[in-house]
Amino acid sequence: MPRHGGRKAQSTKLPTAGPGRYDCRASGRRSGFAACERTRRRPQMSADVIIVGAGPAGMTAAIAARGLGLRVIVLDDQEAPGGQIYRNVLSSTLDSILGADFVDGRALVERFLAGDADYRPMSRVWRIDHDGVCYTGSDGSRQIKASHVILATGAMERPVPTLGWTLPGVMTAGAAQVMLKSGGIIAEAPVFVGSGPLLYLVVAQYLRSGMRPKAVLDTTPLRQRAAALRHGLGAMRGWRYLKKGLGLLSEIRSTGVRIERVDDYSFQGTSKLEAIAYRAGSVATTVDCDIAFVHQGVIPAVHASLSTRCAHVWSESQVCWTPMSDEMGRTDVDWLRVAGDGAGIRGATSAGLTGELAVLGIAEDTLEKAAEARQTRAAELKSLLRTDGAARPFLESLYRPRERFLVPNDDAVLLCRCELVTRRAVRDAVSEGCPGPNQLKAFTRSGMGPCQGRICGPIVSSTMAAMTGKSPSEVGHYTIRSPFNPVTLTEIAQLHQDSE
Repeated sequence: MPRHGGRKAQSTKLPTAGPGRYDCRASGRRSGFAACERTRRRPQMSADVIIVGAGPAGMTAAIAARGLGLRVIVLDDQEAPGGQIYRNVLSSTLDSILGADFVDGRALVERFLAGDADYRPMSRVWRIDHDGVCYTGSDGSRQIKASHVILATGAMERPVPTLGWTLPGVMTAGAAQVMLKSGGIIAEAPVFVGSGPLLYLVVAQYLRSGMRPKAVLDTTPLRQRAAALRHGLGAMRGWRYLKKGLGLLSEIRSTGVRIERVDDYSFQGTSKLEAIAYRAGSVATTVDCDIAFVHQGVIPAVHASLSTRCAHVWSESQVCWTPMSDEMGRTDVDWLRVAGDGAGIRGATSAGLTGELAVLGIAEDTLEKAAEARQTRAAELKSLLRTDGAARPFLESLYRPRERFLVPNDDAVLLCRCELVTRRAVRDAVSEGCPGPNQLKAFTRSGMGPCQGRICGPIVSSTMAAMTGKSPSEVGHYTIRSPFNPVTLTEIAQLHQDSE
């Protein structure tokens, strides 16, 4: 069967869909919107490479591509480059609070801006396929085309459905960071609850700002320490990450803030958050609060990659879907590359390495000049990537979310916040024979709200897998169609096609 719009797959051999893999292209045809667009004139090449995202991976890819003389367009929906980790780094006055890792990103952002890549901030991409990339920005709605597209869409925080998680006042640790980095906003006496390095980092940043959290509730099971020790050798090779983590924990404890181990939690309130009920062993406790920041790790932001119909696989170690790709970022769609945390969670340093590798992979496929030098550089980057990722298996094992947070066991819990679909509704649909997430849309409208399945997608896959006794790879995920971001009819009608 021809792949993706009739185009032949690239020559690079990648695993095909099979056990443990779910190929979303088999679950649906081109959308009606895409079909009606076939009659439009296909644009001429606007660039050699279009990069979506201006975080560490996207910026590094742009620098590398320009170094090879490629024409580059970088599209990003933020007003300044940096992604989440380096958000507002050029104008920040909170360096002492945000820490050295944040400050280190300033040099990369400055280098990116000093280059001559065609950088287009505040550009909301809503369609990506072999006909080009459609976006709406300060220059209106445009369709641009390049020989290759690199998706550097980064990560999103893992959605964690719990009783009361939709109450006003319940936010994520990432939201706490956005408020801090963007406007220096600090919530008063919040409760932090969850697990993972980002949780400890934000707690430490709050303490540096002078705001003491009311409580820190850590859900990391002690038994997972033993499981993580199986990866001890790799953890020692990645000692820098271990040192950072131990340093954050020591910094928090030195202030007298107690990190309390808990097994379960829920949020209470009527019109807003009023308290958190939690359990540690057999002891149940309630703490009053009106602000809570929750975190259970991050997962790749794959909405854009899913829309391209490239194959995705279920990562059991990271408990999420990731695009199927090789070391050079190649997917099974010949014009599409993935880089950074959007291709699998690795962190900022590795994100930059994968961004450059994706560009070298494009050069390897399309250029001939100075091939030996590029191969040498690619080998260096792969070695650095292995070293930087050495501690990743240890961290993934230690901070793997508890099953109860991935799959709620209370029928009253909302799984799809947009359409108010509860676990009970999903259970009823499964009992009536609903086989997967896409069919669940017809049963419940789950995934059809404003977020277009970004939040409920991972939840629904894991929940239906648990209910049916299957793996998430067998159950599958939502089919994502363009436009995968909100767009008005006016923006579509006024779409301007770039040409040389």
